[in-house]
Amino acid sequence: MANDVTFTLPNRKLGNSDIQFLIKRDGVVLGKLLVSKGAVVWRSKNYQKGKKLGWKQFDRLMEENGRREK
Repeated sequence: MANDVTFTLPNRKLGNSDIQFLIKRDGVVLGKLLVSKGAVVWRSKNYQKGKKLGWKQFDRLMEENGRREK
């Protein structure tokens, strides 16, 4: 199970334009991760609208559920 991650960077300072990460596993799109100055949004391949977390919520989620790096 290989993951492929590609991204598009805006041509200006991060502000109103999101950085987009296209996430694939074994060549099949899992979804898109959008990163902005205010939040992160996950858009599953099956849904146009995404799930949004502000940075404080994201920090809390990672502290509670994330694994420590080796």
